[in-house]
Amino acid sequence: MHVRLAAAVAALVIALCAGTVNASAQDAGAAVATVNINTASAEQFEALPGVGAKTAQRILEHRQKNGPFKKVEELMNIKGIGEKSFLKLKPYLTIGAARADKPASGAQL
Repeated sequence: MHVRLAAAVAALVIALCAGTVNASAQDAGAAVATVNINTASAEQFEALPGVGAKTAQRILEHRQKNGPFKKVEELMNIKGIGEKSFLKLKPYLTIGAARADKPASGAQL
């Protein structure tokens, strides 16, 4: 009887561990890529946690009207992105030149 109980407990532990590993793998697979806020499309913004179609459109409109962002914190100027939402987004954000049409002078090709 103790052998059956031990086997049942072992099977339960193994099943629980396997479930935890699968959940972690799914979370890792759902990881969001880093987004350059000066070049991202609406679809890329919408892939970020908590950013919907309206907010993505507001970001694009702000960027078009005001030019490239100088720092990621400027996203808090967008309606719908407060400090709390920004702090959730910050790990996924980066900033860079809006677009490099030509190589910098002295650059080797």
